[in-house]
Amino acid sequence: MQDATNLKEYRKQLHEALANDFQRQALDKFAVAYRTSRANAFADIDAPELIAEIAAAKDAAIDHLEELFEEFKRHAEAAGTTVHLAATAHEANEIIARIAKDNNVKTIVKSKSMTAEEIHLNPHLEGEGLEVTETDLGEWIIQLRDEGPSHMVMPAIHLSRYQVADLFTEVTQKKQDVDIQKLVKVARRELRPKYCQADMGISGVNFAIAATGSIGVITNEGNARLTTTLPRVHVAIAGIDKLVPTLHDALRIIKCLPKNATGQAITSYVTWITGAVPCAATAGDKKVKHIVFVDNGRLAMAKDPEFKQVLRCIRCGACANVCPIYRMVGGHKYGHVYIGAIGLVATYFFHGREKAKNLVQNCLNCGACKAVCAAGIDLPMLIKEVHARIQDEEGHPLYSSAAGAVLKNRKLFHTMLKSARLLQKPVTGGTPYLRHLPMFLMKDQDFRALPAIADEAFRDRWEKIRPRVDKPELKVALFSGCVQDFVYPEQMEAAVAVIATKPVAMEFPMRQSCCGLPLMMLGEKEAGRDLAAHNMNAIDAQDFDYIVTLCASCASYLKNGYKRLFKDDPAMSYKAAQFGQRVIDFSSFVHDVLGLTSEAFVGPEKAVTYHAPCHLCRGLGVTEAPRALLRDAGLDYHPATEEDVCCGFGGTFSVKFPEISKELLQKKINNLKASGATAMATDCPGCIMQIRGGFEREGTTFEVRHVAEYLAARLKHKK
Repeated sequence: MQDATNLKEYRKQLHEALANDFQRQALDKFAVAYRTSRANAFADIDAPELIAEIAAAKDAAIDHLEELFEEFKRHAEAAGTTVHLAATAHEANEIIARIAKDNNVKTIVKSKSMTAEEIHLNPHLEGEGLEVTETDLGEWIIQLRDEGPSHMVMPAIHLSRYQVADLFTEVTQKKQDVDIQKLVKVARRELRPKYCQADMGISGVNFAIAATGSIGVITNEGNARLTTTLPRVHVAIAGIDKLVPTLHDALRIIKCLPKNATGQAITSYVTWITGAVPCAATAGDKKVKHIVFVDNGRLAMAKDPEFKQVLRCIRCGACANVCPIYRMVGGHKYGHVYIGAIGLVATYFFHGREKAKNLVQNCLNCGACKAVCAAGIDLPMLIKEVHARIQDEEGHPLYSSAAGAVLKNRKLFHTMLKSARLLQKPVTGGTPYLRHLPMFLMKDQDFRALPAIADEAFRDRWEKIRPRVDKPELKVALFSGCVQDFVYPEQMEAAVAVIATKPVAMEFPMRQSCCGLPLMMLGEKEAGRDLAAHNMNAIDAQDFDYIVTLCASCASYLKNGYKRLFKDDPAMSYKAAQFGQRVIDFSSFVHDVLGLTSEAFVGPEKAVTYHAPCHLCRGLGVTEAPRALLRDAGLDYHPATEEDVCCGFGGTFSVKFPEISKELLQKKINNLKASGATAMATDCPGCIMQIRGGFEREGTTFEVRHVAEYLAARLKHKK
């Protein structure tokens, strides 16, 4: 449970987590295996279609939660169940404690429930003098250790069997073997008497079906069935967002949830409970049955057009499974109660701004969570939206507001870059890198060599290299972004050479500036809108067939981010949509629009691997075009392990969280070297800056270039 009060303290905790070698190895092993397991589980299913159906059905339910609650209550109470709605976490705890008191409960067994974790139910009940025992194996282990879960589905994934054996030795006062099956038997032996002795069983709820008043619980251990059947009192606890209209809606989710959570076709146990069943241990010969629905801000969230999609979450935990940061630091440092990307958002609403403000900054915006979400939630966007809201509420840090002021003023920004070109000379040592920066500037950033500003910006070279086309078939605007304009202009020159092989008229609108993605990462929405409006005025989309950019991050943000910035402004929203329709990444333009094939290229064979930029493969869904171009150009393409996992740059992320950026970069470098290639291509200047800088810092000779540079060098007829 992350509870740092400021970013400095949070970073210290991250350092400690990064030093936990076992946890990192365990999470790495699971993440790699999960990819294969999930792919196999969805092999015969149209996953995008199923996820879209789940999202649509959940959205429809979210719009009618209060009506669904009343329908559920009517059917459930007719079947002998008492139904409650708690407005707050405290009220929910009080209701359950009162049920225990009214039924003379002393001991409680409890199956897994994230909602119970959310409201801190156990401490409340224990404070009332009740004995509470978790019965899920992972939950029981972390309860004995007095910890929170480190994953929503696998709460003890951070622990080794040796740690568990030591724990069980302490609990049983008998030396325990480290064999996993034997440890499971120990847990079973210790827990079975608890079920028989318990007065109350508390369970979670995966689905609450309004049409019948039934609840559904899915588990792998069977402990939920023992918890809900053996004790004379059963209390089920659920967020009100677990309400669905019909059994069909629940079955649709079951078709996806286990596959997305753990790569299983279905869980071991699917349990449906309707009403109060016979029970000889009670006065009325019927089990005492209660269901407590928790609001805790959900009904208000359901009316928020931006954040209502959070309530689609089916608690599969997949967003943590694929998160490169979670793999590094684990759930205790990447969540408060809820873990992973969904936790970064939910913490703000369920546990407050103070608990969320550090967490929401620790996001690479790589999009892996969104790509795998079983309910189609735009998690990266929501995380950045929470960050922006917190800054609006607490005040914007000076560095953040200063960046906003500079970036939205093109003339000031470009003047500063050109001045930096002159001022950097004493620290470059005659190399393309900044070699001798003062330590206060290099603090924690020395894991990579930082590039110098180019001697001449692309915009200053443009008129000298601009191709003249008499009868163009297409007219395109080139968008360079800041890095390729001022740091890597050679990448833009290469792109011009490749595009010039076809009758294409190219323009470079001089008033263009930074795309604005850094401002989104910093939570500076207002400055971001100003900058987006500036760029759309600088490049009139109606004048061009395409707006081509070599930066995957720019392309994704120009295409999708601008529309979100102006969603509440009809006129600008229309303009942003027109603008976005014309934006295309370089590889897609060359491969899909220009149709360049192997006949355009010549050159010696070269072993090259590829790094897939996050905003290209997930933000734009482009995967085949760059690899096909490399093969068409006669390059010997060597696939690398986890090509689409983030390199750790993330723009401002690498400055704010260098300890994580460094580890992700090292993992990427190791995978690239293991590919057997001697060079790497990619479609993002930020990734080039990170990866090339990493190789340079460790002194390894490994060529890192943009796809455009490899194509331009191998053109048959260079102009």
